Amino acid sequence: MIFKQVFDYKSSTYTYLIASSKGREALIIDPVLDNVESYIKLLNELDLKLVKVIDTHIHADHVTGAAKLKNLTKCSTIMGEYTPAEAVEIKVKDDELINLDNLEIRALYTPGHTSDSFSFLMNNHLFSGDTLLINGTGRTDFQNGNAKDSYNSIFNKLLKLPEETLLYPAHDYKGEKVSTIGKEKKQNPRLQVNSVDEYIDIMNNLNLKKPAEIESNIYKNINLGA
Repeated sequence: MIFKQVFDYKSSTYTYLIASSKGREALIIDPVLDNVESYIKLLNELDLKLVKVIDTHIHADHVTGAAKLKNLTKCSTIMGEYTPAEAVEIKVKDDELINLDNLEIRALYTPGHTSDSFSFLMNNHLFSGDTLLINGTGRTDFQNGNAKDSYNSIFNKLLKLPEETLLYPAHDYKGEKVSTIGKEKKQNPRLQVNSVDEYIDIMNNLNLKKPAEIESNIYKNINLGA
């Protein structure tokens, strides 16, 4: 397996490139439009063919590169079945498998940050989107976000994975690249709660600023960044 983690400094977004070393087929998770040329260069350097691109949800803080990658490589676009993006070619259901040569990636419906949020699990690699972050969790105050759904997605699904599962989020703002489920259980301050109501109270009182250009970003991302 080939695995690359690419960071976008403007939006603090992590993009992931996964490929089969045998068949040279590649998949990209959460591409950023501004970095598409860099992804193409990386694919060429590694002699890979991009066949699939996944967005974990409709992002609000950057524009996805999915449509541009599709135009350049003829890859398929993938999102969870509750996405409002009608242009997506493949809409996966909870627990559905995505195949990449000899690799399997499992789709996990994890709403809360947004109503369409999915995470993706490949072996012991969890790509959690904005659902579960390193030392944090995705905000729940826009795009049909819901703190109770976030709690259920995290506590009743993601935290039930083996503790050694590697956590790769869609964002990090402090330079962290990877964590584990076990580490987040013990150290993530948002997870040190005794009830769903306590978690909801925390999430409903974060008082965070909305991302710049949120309306235009969401509009563009519903069209896959086209």
